[in-house]
Amino acid sequence: MKYQSQQVAYAYFVCAMALFAVQVLGGLTIGWIYVQPNFLAETFPFHIIRMIHTNALIVWLLLGFFGAAYFMVPEESEREIWSVKLAYIQLALMMVGTLGAVGSYLMGIHGGREFLEQPLWVKFGILVAALIFLFNISMTVLAGRKTAVTGVLLMGLWLLSLLWVFAFINPDNLSLDKMYWWFVVHLWVEATWELVMAAILAFLLLKLTGVDREVIEKWLYVIVATALFTGILGTGHHFYWIGLPGYWQWIGTIFGTLEIVPFFLMMSFAFIMVWKGRRNHPNKAALLWSLGSATIAFFGAGVWGVLHNMHGVNFYSHGTQITAAHGHLAFYGAYVAMNLAIITYAMPLLKGREPYNQVLNMGSFWLMTGGMAFMTFTLTFAGVIQTHMQRVLGDYYMEVQDGLALFYVMRFVSGIAVVVGALLFIYSILVVRRREVVAPGAANPAPAKSDPVPGE
Repeated sequence: MKYQSQQVAYAYFVCAMALFAVQVLGGLTIGWIYVQPNFLAETFPFHIIRMIHTNALIVWLLLGFFGAAYFMVPEESEREIWSVKLAYIQLALMMVGTLGAVGSYLMGIHGGREFLEQPLWVKFGILVAALIFLFNISMTVLAGRKTAVTGVLLMGLWLLSLLWVFAFINPDNLSLDKMYWWFVVHLWVEATWELVMAAILAFLLLKLTGVDREVIEKWLYVIVATALFTGILGTGHHFYWIGLPGYWQWIGTIFGTLEIVPFFLMMSFAFIMVWKGRRNHPNKAALLWSLGSATIAFFGAGVWGVLHNMHGVNFYSHGTQITAAHGHLAFYGAYVAMNLAIITYAMPLLKGREPYNQVLNMGSFWLMTGGMAFMTFTLTFAGVIQTHMQRVLGDYYMEVQDGLALFYVMRFVSGIAVVVGALLFIYSILVVRRREVVAPGAANPAPAKSDPVPGE
C-alpha cells in the first residue's frame, strides 16, 4: 500500500463482504423454498427474501466498486484521496440506506419494481452517496496523474450514477415504466458496469503481469468501445414484448448478439497479458480470480446471453429458468468474481498481512465456481423443459413447476457449495493465519513456498 488514504478501501471491502454473506444465505433460503414452498411462508414470504437477496447483491457489488476505486485511484493518480472524511460519510449513508431498505421490506414497505424496490428516501440516500463519491474521486483524479484506467473507471462510475435517476421515474404507462426500468437495470449490468469491470481488470493485470501500460491501455480502449456500442443498443433485447415498436426485435437481436464481443475481448485480454508478462507474481489467488472472472463472464454474460437474446428464441424462453441460469452465471462471473479479485489483491496489502495463506482463498474460488456452474447447467435444463411444457405444449404453470422439482433439489445442493465457498473466502480474507512460534533468539522462518507474500 503506497498511500495512507487507500485504507478507506478496507472499510468498504469489509462491509461488502458482510452483505455478500447476507446475499448468498438469502439465495440459499430461496433455493430451499423452491423445494419446500411453504417454508417461512408466513414469517418471511418468498418475495421479501428475494428482495433482500437481489438488493444485497447490488449494494455489495457497488460497495466493492467504490472500495476498488478508493484503492486504485490513489496509485493511478499518484496522490492521496481528496477527502477521506467524505469517503467514510458516503459509506455510512450507503449502510444506513441498506439497513433502512431491509427494515422497510420486512414491514412490507417497498416500491414493487424488481431490483428498484427501495423506498423513496433510500433512493435519495443512494443518490447523495453516489454524488459524494463522484465529487471525491473526480477531484482526486483531476489533481493527479491521468491514466486510461482512471478515465474508464470514472466514465463507468459517472454513467451508472447518472442512470440511477431513472429509478425515480415511475410512469403509469406500463410500457414506459418497463423501458425506464431497463435503462437502469440493463445499462448498468450490460454497459456501465462493464467499464468498471474492464478498468479493475486492467489495473490487476498491470500489477500482476508486469506488461507495459501502453499495451494494456490499447486493449482497454477497444473493450470500452465495443461494450458501449453493443450494450446501449443491446438494450433492445428487453424491448421485444413490453409494447414498444417492432423494429426493436431486430435491433435487440443484432446488438444483443454482439454483446458477447466485449466479454470475449476481456477474456482474451486477460490470458494474453498473463502470457506476455510471464511474471511470477506471488499473489496467485488474485491472478486466479482475475482470469476466472474474465472466463466465466464470457460464458455467463456472453454465451448464455446469446442463447436466448434472439427474438425468435426469446418469444418462448423469456421469464423461464433459462433467464435465471444466465443471470446467475453472468453476475457471478462478471461482477462477483471481479470484486473478489480486487479484494484478494488489495486486502493483504491493506492489512500488511505476511505470510498470506492463499490455499483457502483459491479453494473458495473452485467451490463457488463449481457450484455456480452446476447451478447454471441445472437451471438451463430446467428452463428448456419449462419452455417446452409451458410455452409450446401449454401446460399449466404450477403443473410444470411440480415437474421441475428434481432440478430445484439439484439447484439447492449447488447453492450449498456456493455458500460454503463464499464463507470460506470471507474467512480467508479476514482471519489472519496463526504464525509459527519461534524460540527466543532464533531466526524467523522464511515463508513457505505455498504461502507467498503479496506485493508489487
